[in-house]
Amino acid sequence: MAEEYIELTEYDLERYDRQIGVNGFGLEGQRRLRRAKVLVAGAGGLGFPVSVYLTAAGVGTIRIIDPETVELSNLNRQLLHWDKDIGRKKIDSALEKLQQINPTVNVEVYDEKITEENAPSLISGVDAVIDALDNYAARYALNSACIERRIPFFHGAVHGFMGQATTIIPGETACLRCIVPSAPKHGKIPVLGPVAGTIGSIQATEVIKYLVGVGSLLKGKLLFYDGLYMEFSIIEIRRSPDCPDCSKIYM
Repeated sequence: MAEEYIELTEYDLERYDRQIGVNGFGLEGQRRLRRAKVLVAGAGGLGFPVSVYLTAAGVGTIRIIDPETVELSNLNRQLLHWDKDIGRKKIDSALEKLQQINPTVNVEVYDEKITEENAPSLISGVDAVIDALDNYAARYALNSACIERRIPFFHGAVHGFMGQATTIIPGETACLRCIVPSAPKHGKIPVLGPVAGTIGSIQATEVIKYLVGVGSLLKGKLLFYDGLYMEFSIIEIRRSPDCPDCSKIYM
């Protein structure tokens, strides 16, 4: 089926001029972003840079899911939310800011906790799912749903000065359950704000590259970031043949 043709306006051509000029991007790259629908799971530390950069880049529709309210302790890293937003739903705060950042982008918000039961319906119709969460129950639910629907899943996680990211393509790469077979046990997660900003920016870059069709992705690779010693490293990851989530699509 032919892709819908998107007419770029004079506003678009001026607003996105600097990225349209990026090698391999061009007008068609901008049209692909405009056609795209992306789900951002979480409106917190990772969801902030992911949603801001995708909105600023002109992704057509951004669907944000988060059931939480803004707390004072969020504000060191969740920069979509300000002091005036304490007590508000995160999705309402995020919607307000993102609409101001780029009024031409359609922002959908869902005040829901992600579960195994609702994950398939929440991801329905999207081209990519971004993991901007801080709990593995919801991550595993999205991982399984993305495998079933063959939707790319862009994972990111942070802890203190450390962060990680990978791009999961169902049917091609290891899935999240292959990489992290069981949920780590932890209480309150310490996070330095700029570390979340770094990993979220990497996730946003990966999503844009995927949608536009340029460059190479973190497929089969897990990127680690150590902000304390300013080191990046990448390891190769392989699918687990016994993975309960993705093994069925490799049979």
